Amino acid sequence: MSQNIAIKIPEKLNIVLVVFIQITAFSLLWIGSHFGFLWSIPIGIIFSFVLLTNYALMHDASHHTLHANKYVNYILGVISCSLFPQSFTLYEIAHEMHHQGNRTDSEAFDYYYPTDNLFLKRVQWYGILTGMWYPMVVAGTILTSISPKIFRLKIFSASVGSLVLFDAFKGWTISKIRLEVVFVAIFWLIMWQVLSLQVWVVVAFYVIFGINWSTRQYVTHAWTSRDVIEGALNLKTGKIMEITLLNGNWDHVHHKHPYLPWTELANEKYHEVTPVSYMAQYISLWRGPRPNKEAAPQPILASF
Repeated sequence: MSQNIAIKIPEKLNIVLVVFIQITAFSLLWIGSHFGFLWSIPIGIIFSFVLLTNYALMHDASHHTLHANKYVNYILGVISCSLFPQSFTLYEIAHEMHHQGNRTDSEAFDYYYPTDNLFLKRVQWYGILTGMWYPMVVAGTILTSISPKIFRLKIFSASVGSLVLFDAFKGWTISKIRLEVVFVAIFWLIMWQVLSLQVWVVVAFYVIFGINWSTRQYVTHAWTSRDVIEGALNLKTGKIMEITLLNGNWDHVHHKHPYLPWTELANEKYHEVTPVSYMAQYISLWRGPRPNKEAAPQPILASF
């Protein structure tokens, strides 16, 4: 989803950020691996916020707004995704599907129909809020690289984009995903040896990050209108968090103008709806899914 518009991408700043985040993240992993257990939790929490910024960089790369040169943008995306860890190509396609199917039934985790199993709906919802989404994404990357036929399984049949995803994961695309997964594996093996990382530290840090990341994945969409474009919120948060998220709290702006780089999202000229409190919105999520009262929108399908 792009638009030909003269918006300046902060290319040099983005390159510096990608490198800085990589150095910072692995420095924290090294410190955690060479200090006592008591340090692992506070350092792990810092690590989780560093990776939130990394995710924001991944996100901009998926929209081709991290660098104007498509090859440099791709390299930066692959590097950022290696820290998640994730295949950049897979993430790029999956995120495009989010923009095409936002607030459709396959993404309306916050609402339920009378015919839904409310127990399972709540398990799914609270699973997202407690971090279970993250390991599923990582596992899904590995499974997709092994066989994209996973999207033909019955459990994915309700997804608005399952067949599109299956069609997308063919030929050179699936080859790229596999190559990226191999690159990530080799990259981590090298870093593991060079930095002498401890397994328990890496696992602990990523558990903390998984919880932090997963709890934020639906906060800008819950309780919004069933509209592919308008179904997003701008959230009012502190300046430090806004910087950490690279203005990702302005998600309504992003869905209306997905071609904007992160530096433009906070620009008032794009603010069509008043931001709501981040904390109030987040707390509301813990009250559980609500009964659906709107018709589901039609997805904006496109070929890849």
